[in-house]
Amino acid sequence: MEQTRNNGHPAPSVLETLNPAQRRAVEHPSDRPLLIAAGAGTGKTKTLTHRVARLILDGADPRRILLLTFSRRAAIEMTRRAQAVLSGWRGQGDGALLPWSGTFHAIGNRLLRAHADALGLDPNFTVLDRADAADLMDLVRHDEGLSRSKSRFPKKGTCLAIYSYTVNAGCPLAETLENGFPWCADWESELKRLFGAYVAAKQRDSVFDYDDLLLYWREALAAPGLAAQMRGRFGHILVDEYQDTNAIQAAILTALSPDGAGLTVVGDDAQAIYGFRAATVRNILDFPGLFSPPASVVALEQNYRSTQPILAAANAVISRAGEGIAKTLVSSRQSAELPYLVAAADEAVQADYIADRILDNREAGIVLRRQAVLFRTSHHSALLELELARRNIPFVKYGGLKFVEAAHVKDMLAILRWAENPRDAIAAFRTLQLLPGIGPATARKALDHQGNLADFAPPAAAALDWPGMCRMLSELRRGTKWEGQVGRARSWYQPHLERLYDYAGARGGDLDQLEQIAATHRTRSGFLTDLTLDPPEASGVESGKPGLDEDYLILSTIHSAKGQEWDAVFVLNLVDGCIPSDMSTGKPAQIDEERRLLYVAMTRARDRLELVHPLRFFRTQQHRMGASHMLAPRSRFLPDDILHLFHRRDTLPPVPEDAKLPAVSAVDIGARLRAAWA
Repeated sequence: MEQTRNNGHPAPSVLETLNPAQRRAVEHPSDRPLLIAAGAGTGKTKTLTHRVARLILDGADPRRILLLTFSRRAAIEMTRRAQAVLSGWRGQGDGALLPWSGTFHAIGNRLLRAHADALGLDPNFTVLDRADAADLMDLVRHDEGLSRSKSRFPKKGTCLAIYSYTVNAGCPLAETLENGFPWCADWESELKRLFGAYVAAKQRDSVFDYDDLLLYWREALAAPGLAAQMRGRFGHILVDEYQDTNAIQAAILTALSPDGAGLTVVGDDAQAIYGFRAATVRNILDFPGLFSPPASVVALEQNYRSTQPILAAANAVISRAGEGIAKTLVSSRQSAELPYLVAAADEAVQADYIADRILDNREAGIVLRRQAVLFRTSHHSALLELELARRNIPFVKYGGLKFVEAAHVKDMLAILRWAENPRDAIAAFRTLQLLPGIGPATARKALDHQGNLADFAPPAAAALDWPGMCRMLSELRRGTKWEGQVGRARSWYQPHLERLYDYAGARGGDLDQLEQIAATHRTRSGFLTDLTLDPPEASGVESGKPGLDEDYLILSTIHSAKGQEWDAVFVLNLVDGCIPSDMSTGKPAQIDEERRLLYVAMTRARDRLELVHPLRFFRTQQHRMGASHMLAPRSRFLPDDILHLFHRRDTLPPVPEDAKLPAVSAVDIGARLRAAWA
């Protein structure tokens, strides 16, 4: 049936902007499960948003569409683009389109609060970010006597990482320790005890960490009555970046749609690179077989980003993976320029070469911010950063401190979280220790007076500030209006900010931003949850883009570069030990993930791609031999039989003139030998 605009004239079909594979995905029957295997740069967001719009045009209620993404930003962008598609089809949009779009954790948070009574939960539970969860783990670790062990017990961050991986992967603790933390294997029984106490402490304080939002959601779906209620909310479920899901997330989806009706997942097995976070490529590879009949698979192979020579090289690299969904990327962007494979004498020559090429590209019209240098691990760029600084080439390195990790922002959030949930011990500990003279021991004693803090006798150094803190907390807890509460907490906090930290004025800019963010939320609970689950990228004081340069180069780990693109891309250290990392154990699944990392790096490039492999690395030995060089074999992911897909270039220094030996003829040598015996 032809769609028409409000004025009665036929609307041009927006489906005509889709290629045949995208159109098959958009028009797939909505009652059958679908996997859209979207290769890099093939327009997956366009396809997914058109499918959402098509569902609505076919009569689906937008309020019963669940759109799951891995960032709030992606959810907002997809909703905006679906709105635009709808406007193009029928001349108007829907003001409240997709109220159930967001990250897995955000949607889980909403559903758990909505069903809190049935689950026996306090609906005012607070959510700990990773840093606060690690602090709680540390408190429990101390209470269990594990911080005083005679041999080295894992620190709080390691303990939390072990716990989180085990939970999200759904594997035994012993397996986590064997595969990822072998140096902690002797502590298995103590870690089990610690994790049990950690779970009990969270339940006692009515706090959730990130993992709980998924765990409780999955457990709620195991109760038939609750499962039926949750399923009844949604007629269609669409999931972006399905290759990045973990075992719990996959279990949630199959519980929400056991027969696959109305379920669409989009992803690329070739870009599954987050195994260290317990994501598993098995979810996308095994998805079709979960249902009977199997889910349909539509592969998107038309790439709109890179030139064909770049794709040919990337296809060759990924084709040697152990298994995957068959797809070969193709591009209409032809070019005579192959990607470059560059041999450099060592890391210093590599840095010098890349700096030269960056400046050459700039002179050729590729501005710095359209160029990126990618690497497997953050420290791989150390020498390059020195060279860039020496040449006055500005750059931004991705992976800086997040906004909510700045100490002064965490202080403010702790005050508000304690007001929201008086049982939140971590927030209380941080707030109490803002006062002079109060340390952990005194803070613990104060919490024994949680019912009436005003009765507690603080140390003399805190005596003048104590009544003001109690009044501030009481006002925040009694206040029915959210508006102005951040300002009230900030007015109490300001003198402590000035006492505790340098550059209080500059840090105030972050608190201004915090107030602005708060003004966009209707409730304190919503504000705290959103800021915890989807924090802004960076604090203006601690990190961020350079403020004095109009242009800057991008440095990034490959993991942080996923989803991005640049005109020119350089990849450092294409040697075994870097890509693949020497931390991989050699198991086929881990080597395949390392191969996918290189594929992701290569497919970030639009026009120019250069892979650089140093022939040797300088290493300082911690023994009498002193410093030395290590030879570095080219990455196993670039075997001889695909080298014809690259331009070969080397930057080996020429032999100095004064080091060249004079030519000596064979006759001269013979004469000397005879003369020696004369």
